[in-house]
Amino acid sequence: MITRLSTLLLRTLREDPADAEVPSHKLLVRAGYIRRVAPGIYSWLPLGLRVLRNIEAVVRHEMDVIGGQEIQFPALLPREPYQKTGRWTEYGANLFRLHDRKGGDYLLGPTHEELFTLTVKGELSSYKDYPVILYQVQAKYRDEERPRAGILRGREFLMKDSYSFDLSDEGLAQSYQAHREAYIKIFDRLGVRYVIVSAHSGAMGGSRSEEFLAEAETGEDTFVRSTESSYAANVEAVITPAPPELPIDALAPARVLHTPDTPTIDTLVDHLNRAGLGRTFSAADTLKNVMVKTRQPGAAHWELLGVGLPGDREVDMKRLAASLAPAEVALLEDPDFTAHPFLVKGYIGPGALARNGVRYLVDPRVVPGTAWATGADRPDHHVVGLVCGRDFTAAGTIEAAQVRPGDRSPDGAGTLVVARGIEIGHIFQLGRKYTDAFGLDALGPDGKPIRITMGSYGIGISRLLGVIAEQSHDARGLIWPREIAPAEVHLVVAGKDDAVVAAGERLATELDAAGLRVILDDRSATPGVKFADAELIGVPTILVVGRGLACGVVEVKDRLSGERTEIPVDGVVAHVQELCRK
Repeated sequence: MITRLSTLLLRTLREDPADAEVPSHKLLVRAGYIRRVAPGIYSWLPLGLRVLRNIEAVVRHEMDVIGGQEIQFPALLPREPYQKTGRWTEYGANLFRLHDRKGGDYLLGPTHEELFTLTVKGELSSYKDYPVILYQVQAKYRDEERPRAGILRGREFLMKDSYSFDLSDEGLAQSYQAHREAYIKIFDRLGVRYVIVSAHSGAMGGSRSEEFLAEAETGEDTFVRSTESSYAANVEAVITPAPPELPIDALAPARVLHTPDTPTIDTLVDHLNRAGLGRTFSAADTLKNVMVKTRQPGAAHWELLGVGLPGDREVDMKRLAASLAPAEVALLEDPDFTAHPFLVKGYIGPGALARNGVRYLVDPRVVPGTAWATGADRPDHHVVGLVCGRDFTAAGTIEAAQVRPGDRSPDGAGTLVVARGIEIGHIFQLGRKYTDAFGLDALGPDGKPIRITMGSYGIGISRLLGVIAEQSHDARGLIWPREIAPAEVHLVVAGKDDAVVAAGERLATELDAAGLRVILDDRSATPGVKFADAELIGVPTILVVGRGLACGVVEVKDRLSGERTEIPVDGVVAHVQELCRK
């Protein structure tokens, strides 16, 4: 079918939208693919919807290949299933909650584990029914506090979520691997530059978890790679290698020093190095104690938590939140310190926390036998030589410190390189969290129940469109991979001469008859406007029927390479078909 720009609902823009910060947002709006309705909510215009559907087709094909069966759940869901699994409260403010006219509680689905589990429980009963893979392509809703970057971080988004149901952990591992391989095929077909990294399961629960991250400087996710191995992980999933424990017996007793006006690590280090203590101190020799408060889902009150880490490190709140999930976490504010006078800002040490029953967790680098300079719980005083395992004991360790380039790789091979990415897929081995909650069993061959184990696998389809736009564009506009482009050929009629117009129409008809998807710019606009729009819209092959027609040729432009070639009119269809095959 030929798409005529003279009748297409399309209005391109020459200026970037005022609220757009990243290239994909700017270009998708300017090229007439999406329009903003409200913060984090967008309409899909004809060209945008066409690309979205093409991505869906790739995803559906690869899901069907591994035996997935597509179903469809509602977006409007009752409270009860999410209450049973605890996620009605775990999701916190990110959940869209609403009431019907009778006062019943509902939500707009952020994810559908509960519904999938209940459906399988209601439909399948025998071990002979398993394994099974179900999936859907459905709108999801999350009340993002700060929606941004257009469709990369929205409140409504399109997602493919699939779930595997197996009789054993070995079966789950096979289903997980099948999805992993399918995702690799999907992202390779779409031409995305991506990495696969170990990930944190978060509120989803489960054991093994990996993310597919599209490489992008504008990404919100930080990940690391080893310089000498295949190790890669989302920064929240990095496990800090702990140094060996040290002997304690020969260590000198701790000393409390008067350290006036030293509430920061820098001022403390400077003071200690001027105090004539017979050694040089660095920030890495100090123990920074950061106070936060946590609250479990559904709890009314916050609890204090102390986090100890080497003073040359800052707390990474995303890592801290991932370590404490599903609890909420926040830094203490001035009223919190006022309510707990034993917390002396700038001079907090492990001692006051222990005396007041405050849970204290430390970075894995803080091992028994290590000695530290830290707060003495009095204004203008610090303690030097405070030994872990002798003078203080933590309740455990926590991954909360920032990961830095050059850190030792957790697998022991090389050091870490830090990069940015955008999550496009996430796969989990959920295990039995949800099947336990709903009692999902299959009757085994011996007549005994077998508790089913689950996997969960998501792809952000609308986000994926934004990611491809983010990775594949130039200064003039979008450059779509051929498989998902809104058309395979964008034919520009560059002139109003009857012969040129007729040749353009004839060529469009021939391309269409050859099975190619064609956009025909038959508008009365100037050639300059048509050329600019063609490059902005991003179809991979542009044909120009214009002045060259007098010599029997048309111009073929490849948006990927920028190459321009003159092809005889009679050979254009075959030439474009060959480009598409490549």
